[in-house]
Amino acid sequence: MASRVSWPQICRSVEFKGQWVALDNCRYDQSSMQPVEGDVVDSDSDLADLCSRLREGQRSSCAIVFCEGEVIVEQRQSSPPTEGLARTTA
Repeated sequence: MASRVSWPQICRSVEFKGQWVALDNCRYDQSSMQPVEGDVVDSDSDLADLCSRLREGQRSSCAIVFCEGEVIVEQRQSSPPTEGLARTTA
């Protein structure tokens, strides 16, 4: 089931709504340290069942997140605002 998708795509998916989702090879948001993208390796509505399958498959480094529904991800500026700009008044 490994397919690389973004967290917003996962949350919009009917397949994952209300599910615990195991992600591998994640890319994390630098400020919140939450996964924003990864390879979906498994999902289940029961966390214990999901963890059992991951343990049996020797997948011990997955991030496990719960998909409640639509998530809004804010994009941060890639560079800080320019400082030192003088304001002029007429």
